[in-house]
This record gives sequence, structure tokens and C-alpha cells, in this order.
Amino acid sequence: MGVVEHQERIIQVRTLIVEDDFTSRILLQSFLSAYGECDIAVNGREAVEAFSSARERGQSYDLICMDIMMPEMEGHASVRAIRALEEATATLSPNRVKIIMATALDDGKNAIESMNELWDAYLVKPIHKKDLLDHIKDFHLV
Repeated sequence: MGVVEHQERIIQVRTLIVEDDFTSRILLQSFLSAYGECDIAVNGREAVEAFSSARERGQSYDLICMDIMMPEMEGHASVRAIRALEEATATLSPNRVKIIMATALDDGKNAIESMNELWDAYLVKPIHKKDLLDHIKDFHLV
């Protein structure tokens, strides 16, 4: 488990990686494991279950990196379900999980739609470590 020292305090970022492609999961995990624990889900349905279960245990995620095109439940539907769970417990916007959408589709329609679905950031595959970390820094997670 990785730990990052930041301004004399230790930050542990709990991340859920939601990706149906094995290589992409491994890549994201290699980028993010230095900052804390990374759990894996291979589709949107597993993501919602993992998010709900973690909250019930009092171990909410700080960050979710989610692919948009997945089997069983795609990214947009998963985000709506996750945000509904937060809304049901009155989780205020600054305290909600940060969600980064990752997709191979490089078009404006998906980017706009993703923001309307309450994502916090959008990355086009292949994901570059610097771009991912820039978003995480913008979220003040590291």
C-alpha cells in the first residue's frame, strides 16, 4: 500500500478503478497505487456494488477512475447510481467522491454528456500519467 507525504501529513487516497480491459486496469493501478489502496471493478454494476459496500463499512472512496463503455452497466449509468447513493445520504458536493471518466472515444459529445452526468474530469485513452495526476492534484487529493 503506497503512502504519500504532503505538507507534513500523510495522505492515503482510496481509489476504485473501473475498467473492463485488463491492460488498462493494470496501467491505472500502477499509476495510482503509490497514493493509496486501489480496488478493482470490471464493469459498472460491480462499481456501484463496491462503492455501496465501501460506504457501508465506513471506508468511502476518494477517487473513482471509470471507463465509460463497459459490459453489464456502462459508465454513465454507474455514475448516476453512485451519485444517487450519495444524494440519499446527503453527501454534500465538496465531500462526494471524485470521478474521472476514461474513454477511447475522443469526441466532444461524450465529454459534454459525461460532465452532465456529474463526472469531475474526462481523460481520453491512452491515459498519460501526468494528465491523470494533474486532475488528482486539482482535486486536492495529493
